[in-house]
Amino acid sequence: MNLSRNEWVLGEISRIVSTCQLCELSKTRTNSVPGYGSPSATIMFIGEGPGANEDKQGRPFVGQAGKLLDKLLGTISLAREDVFITNIVKCRPPGNRVPETNEVRVCKPYLMAQIAIMRPKVIVTLGASSTKSMLSPSVAISRIHGKLQIKEGIRFLPMYHPAAYLHKRSPDLLQAMKGDFKTLEKINSQLE
Repeated sequence: MNLSRNEWVLGEISRIVSTCQLCELSKTRTNSVPGYGSPSATIMFIGEGPGANEDKQGRPFVGQAGKLLDKLLGTISLAREDVFITNIVKCRPPGNRVPETNEVRVCKPYLMAQIAIMRPKVIVTLGASSTKSMLSPSVAISRIHGKLQIKEGIRFLPMYHPAAYLHKRSPDLLQAMKGDFKTLEKINSQLE
């Protein structure tokens, strides 16, 4: 089987992540969760960190938030196999807490390597933690969701995390999320 350069490098990153012990999260993980999807994807989704289901399976967004993400992708005729899904940190923070600054600092080079090899056209940051980590600690997801941001020549589209809807069950929030996915569809079609 011939692997593409992207597949090979992403596989190497996954192998390194699986044995990483640079932070305390490595001591409590069941599995690392480096990412999943097409190695040639033009769209990358970045969440905060793996949850309990992801830790068990070693794949991102496999719980209820993942099911909602799959439905939202379907509204713009995409499947998770068409995109690449990953997180800021590659191991589950205990109790699904927000990753600590040091954990993000030591794990972010893995994410940046994934971005560098894949060179996606658009990076979707899911939720406040991902958005703040990738853009600026001072940004508010409520103000910039669905609005294209450019930083260092990279296109970012901040969106609410699917878990936000699952916690609040707000129809307005779900409509905002659907609208953000329509914006993603429009941006993606313009970049083809």
